Amino acid sequence: MTFDSSLVLGATTSWPFFVLAIGILFIVFAIAMLRFHAFVALILAAILVGVLASSLPGDEVEGANHVINAIELSMLEFGATAGKIAWVIGLAAIIGICLMESGAADKIVRGLVRFMGEKQAGWAMMVAAFILSIPVFFDTVFFLIIPLAQALAFRLGKRYVFFVMCVCAGGALTHGLVPPTPGPLVMIDTLQLDLGFAMVMGILLGLPAGAVGVWIALRLDKKMNLGLRESPTVKIADLEAIVSKDESELPHFFVSIMPVVLPVFLIALASSIKAFGSGEPSKFNSVIEVLGNKNLAMALGTMIAVYLMASQKKMKFGPLWQEIEGPIATAGTIILITSAGGAFGAMIRHAGVGDAVKAATEGTGLSLIILAWLTAVVLKIAQGSGTVSMITTSGIIAAIIGVGGPEMMDLPYHPVYLFAAIAFGSGVGSWMNDSGFWVVCKLSGFTETETLKSWTVMLAGLGTFGLIEVLLVSAIIPFPFK
Repeated sequence: MTFDSSLVLGATTSWPFFVLAIGILFIVFAIAMLRFHAFVALILAAILVGVLASSLPGDEVEGANHVINAIELSMLEFGATAGKIAWVIGLAAIIGICLMESGAADKIVRGLVRFMGEKQAGWAMMVAAFILSIPVFFDTVFFLIIPLAQALAFRLGKRYVFFVMCVCAGGALTHGLVPPTPGPLVMIDTLQLDLGFAMVMGILLGLPAGAVGVWIALRLDKKMNLGLRESPTVKIADLEAIVSKDESELPHFFVSIMPVVLPVFLIALASSIKAFGSGEPSKFNSVIEVLGNKNLAMALGTMIAVYLMASQKKMKFGPLWQEIEGPIATAGTIILITSAGGAFGAMIRHAGVGDAVKAATEGTGLSLIILAWLTAVVLKIAQGSGTVSMITTSGIIAAIIGVGGPEMMDLPYHPVYLFAAIAFGSGVGSWMNDSGFWVVCKLSGFTETETLKSWTVMLAGLGTFGLIEVLLVSAIIPFPFK
């Protein structure tokens, strides 16, 4: 039993476009209007796309029921995505809580500010947020660093908007560009990119954007000229204590940054050896290949982070793991959402959307990089979540270029540039339906209007610069992909 699209639409060749539109509209309506949890909305959308598809893998089996096949295939794709990301996301959540509770994150920020000097404190804030947002969610990073930004503004008596926006720029960039943050992790899997290469490219493309973010922050500070604000977590009366806090009880800077840097280094090194190695594999290469596996590399980083927390707080393993239960539970929710998004993207491919879009755009000269960016922007504005925008858009783009298929599109550049375009686009258009908007608004003490004039403008600027950067770099250094 299959779904006959000709009963609904005469031109069956156009039906995949309607399937895609219906799926996306359902997600937006369910999340933005009906307030469905993103996990439920994405799973239902995946099943809906499968049901509406003209045919699915497995429909050819005698006696197969198309609707049941759509449900079962959606669940299989959900499980397949979860199997690839669950362990890594769970470990990233553990690293995050350990960095905060051990004082390691505080040490990283203070160390960078001291190294660069107070005159370059904005750059230090951006770099610190850029680094810490690799394994930690943006809202956690902002919650962690905002008191230090307030303390710096309190000490200097100026530049409050500048410091807050520098934190926003650094945190938002790696949140979208560098795994193991959930959105990038699923995009890399969906587009079947090499993890190490994608991490390095995400960092390299993100750093120039971070510099632009510091410039935008300076312009916003001069234009808005706002004084120091209190927040629900930090009162002005508390800032003196933050400024004078003794660093002697914090862990060493090198050890503090290791849980973040070590996994990135090992994964990137293993990818480099795989890409450029030749001849018989040596014992060293074999060891690096094992250590650079994302699951083991993240586990090593987690071991260091857990040790830091246990030693700094002098905790035994029982109480320590009880304190870590909360972040693990939060990671579970993120895993459900990202896995459901992976299922939706897979069902889009099974529904034949990619072939239809490819056929429609062939010969038009439309850049896939621009298409990927615009799709991510529209989805971000419509439903608010950058992660959902990334996951959904990557599924659409993967279907268009035929990822994993025998006839994958011959691109003039590496697909990592599509990944970057989606990441940059998924931040543009943040407003009241975005949880990040409210995190920045409430914790910085800004009004809603001030947040629109600062946070929203910052992300729009970063996203626009990112698109231009990706177009230029992909033309100059295409990394031909075969």
